[in-house]
Amino acid sequence: MATLLEISDLSISFDCGDPVVDGLSIDISAGETLALVGESGSGKSVSALSILRLLDERHARYPGGRILFHGEDMLQASDKRLRQIRGRRISMIFQEPMTSLNPLHTVEKQISETLSLHKGLRGPQARQRCIELLDLVGIAAPETRLASYPHQLSGGQKQRVMIAMALANEPELLIADEPTTALDVTVQRQVLELLRDLQHKLGMAILLITHDLSIVHRYADRVAVMERGKLVEHANTERLFSAPQHPYTRRLLDAEPPAAPETTPASGSPLLEVRDLNVRFTTRKSLFGRSSRFFQAVRNTSFSLGRGETLGIVGESGSGKTTIGHALLKLTASTGSIRLDGEEIGSLDQKRFRPYRSRIQIVFQDPFGSLSPRMSVAEIVREGLEIHNPGDAAEHDRKVIKALTDVGLDPDARHRYPHEFSGGQRQRIAIARALVLQPEVIILDEPTSALDRTVQKQVIGLLRDIQARYQLSYIFISHDLAVVRALSHKLLVLQHGDVVEYGDAGEVFRSPQQGYTQELLNAALFYQKPTTN
Repeated sequence: MATLLEISDLSISFDCGDPVVDGLSIDISAGETLALVGESGSGKSVSALSILRLLDERHARYPGGRILFHGEDMLQASDKRLRQIRGRRISMIFQEPMTSLNPLHTVEKQISETLSLHKGLRGPQARQRCIELLDLVGIAAPETRLASYPHQLSGGQKQRVMIAMALANEPELLIADEPTTALDVTVQRQVLELLRDLQHKLGMAILLITHDLSIVHRYADRVAVMERGKLVEHANTERLFSAPQHPYTRRLLDAEPPAAPETTPASGSPLLEVRDLNVRFTTRKSLFGRSSRFFQAVRNTSFSLGRGETLGIVGESGSGKTTIGHALLKLTASTGSIRLDGEEIGSLDQKRFRPYRSRIQIVFQDPFGSLSPRMSVAEIVREGLEIHNPGDAAEHDRKVIKALTDVGLDPDARHRYPHEFSGGQRQRIAIARALVLQPEVIILDEPTSALDRTVQKQVIGLLRDIQARYQLSYIFISHDLAVVRALSHKLLVLQHGDVVEYGDAGEVFRSPQQGYTQELLNAALFYQKPTTN
C-alpha cells in the first residue's frame, strides 16, 4: 500500500520549554488503522493536532522533523493550503463532542458548513447530503434531527454527528482522538464498527488515539506506543500484544483490571436495604404549576448491600444508575424504603437525614469538576469534618493527614491546590474527602472513566485495600464492565429505569440470563492477555 502520511523525526515544544514530543517517526498507509497509545501526557493528542497544525502557533514550536501528506510537508504549508486540506482530505473526530460542537448552532448548520466550504453545496443539496450523512452514521429518522441542538442529543448521538461532520467530504485520513471514551459499551461498539465499515467503503486511513487496549487489539492494524513524548515501540498489532518488547508496553498490557474481587465478604444482615425505589421527574406543568407529565427514571428497584461488599450498577446512559445513587443520598426525591443498618432513612426530611450523610458518602465521576479550585487539599478534605464533627482543629488536621495517607498521597501535599495534581491524584483526593468521615457506604459514580488504564488499576487496588482495611461497602456505578468485574461482588443491571438482572457478579458475568445483559457483555471489549508457557 502507498504511504499516505509520513511523520519523520518530529519534535514539538511550547514556548521555550523542553520538547513534549521528541523525535517521533510513524507512517500510515491508505486504508489501514494505526493506533497511537500511551498514558495521558505521552504526546498522543499533541502529535495528532500537529498534523493539521491545530496547535496554537503563538506558543507551539517545531524544532525538527517533517509531516508529509502525499509528500507535501504540512509544517511548511501556507494557511490557505491548510484550509484546503482540513476537513476535506484530512478530518478529525475530537475527544469531547459536547465541547467540540457549537451549542448555538443546529446539527444541520454545523454539518452544512464543511459542505459549503469544500464542496460549495448549499440549500436543498446541502440539506439532502446532511440527511445522507446522518443516516450513514446510524442516526434514526435523520431528517428529524437536523434542527436539533447539541444539548438535545445523547452522548452517542453527539459523537455520531461529529463523525458525520468528519466524513462529510470523504477524507483520505481520519484522525480519531479518543472517539469512544465517554460512551456506553453498546454505543462504543456501534461507533467503532461504524468507523470500520466506513473505512472499508471509503478506503480511508484511520489514526486512532486511545488508551483502551481492548479497542486497539480488536480494531488496529499496527500500534505505536508513546511514553513521555518518545516512541518506544512500533509493531504489528498481533505481534505487539503477543510479544511486547519494551518494558513500558508490557506495563500497559499488564494494567488491565483483574478479573474479579479477591475475596467475597462473609454473609450477614444487610447494611443497606432498598425496596421498591421509585424516582420520577416532572417534564410538564399545568397552567397552575402542577405537574401534568412525568418521566419515570427508576422503577420499583430493590437490592441489598452487606458490610465489606461491592454492588456494581451497570446500564446504558439514561438507565437510572446515577439517579439511584442520588436518591440514596437524598439529592433526588424518591419513594420506597431505604434502610441503613436497620433504620428507615428513605422517609426522612433533609434536616433529619443530615446526621446520616457522614455514613453515606459519594465520589463523583469528574474529580477536577467536583473539587473546588479555590480550596487547598486540606480545606477540601476537612470540610466534611467541620460540618459533621465541629471541634478541635488539630484533631481535624490529624484525620486529614490519615485520610491522605490511606489513599497513598503525601500528607505534605495538603497545602497545594487541585490543579497541581494529575487526574489519578485528584481522584485520590476525592476518595480521601469521602473517607475522612469514616463512612459505612461509599457511592462511586464512574470514578475511573476518565483515567488511563495504568491509573485505573492503581485506583482499583486502592479501593480494594481500603475496603479490606475498613470493611467499607461500595456502590460502584460504571459503564466500564472490565472495572465493574474487578470490584463487584453483586451486579445490578438497569435498562430504562427497570432492573433487568440482579445477582452474584461472577455468576452474571459467566452466565447472564437476560437478553439485555447478554447484549451488554457481548458489546464489552474485554482484552485477555495471552498466556505464556
